[in-house]
Amino acid sequence: MAKQSIVGDLINFRGLVYSPMNENGVIFLFGKVVEDLNMYIEEIKPGYPDCVGRRFTGKGWERVAIEFEYKSSSFKAHGHNPKECDIIVCWEHDWPDCPIEVLELHEIIKTLPQKPVEQPGQGGNEEYSLEEHLKNARPEVRSLFKEFDKKVRDLSEDIWIKPFKQGVTYYSPERVFIYLEFKEKGLRLTLFTRGKDLKGVEKSWKVSGAKWGRIYIRQKKDIAPAIIVCKESYKLIKEAIKVNEPTGWHAEVEEEEEEE
Repeated sequence: MAKQSIVGDLINFRGLVYSPMNENGVIFLFGKVVEDLNMYIEEIKPGYPDCVGRRFTGKGWERVAIEFEYKSSSFKAHGHNPKECDIIVCWEHDWPDCPIEVLELHEIIKTLPQKPVEQPGQGGNEEYSLEEHLKNARPEVRSLFKEFDKKVRDLSEDIWIKPFKQGVTYYSPERVFIYLEFKEKGLRLTLFTRGKDLKGVEKSWKVSGAKWGRIYIRQKKDIAPAIIVCKESYKLIKEAIKVNEPTGWHAEVEEEEEEE
């Protein structure tokens, strides 16, 4: 009789067909997204913590100690000292009062682009640069971006940017809180709201993120109110990170926030 095969849910993510069911699966999946998280790994080792890595902060690469768990609560069950670890990487975050940062892969992969599995030699790596975006933008849009970019980065020396296919992402520095897209007649900002009503920010758009909204910059006069909203967005993402609150596209608004 063949050995019984038990698998997780179907995810079809970057060559991993089923979701992890144990710590080994978490480690494998983390390896597929580590660059998306602006990190690299120096060492995976026996003992505690499991991993030593570096994460880009906008100023440089900060050393981080990482522990892998299938569920975040296992960290506590195993008796690990949180003072000796910076990040728990898990599939499922089930420890609301966790005292250190948690990266819940179940939520993170929902926010990341697929990289289809293709025959060798058939695929291609697309790289994007800010210079390329600015070169392709109309002069008036380019001028709007340069003024906005300076003002939003002046909010904190920790804020840094990373280009993507349609535009630029702004990091807090740990996570994205603004997606800026270059449009024909201006800039479109998709920013973190934590489910709150922010002045001038649209909620009724075709992305499923209850904690995200959009605002547009079409003229120079739109920049000042946009910066006010971005400042609030930056504050909200920092608050959410502090309590290990999910911030991805599909994160649900917590009940206490809905009642406010």
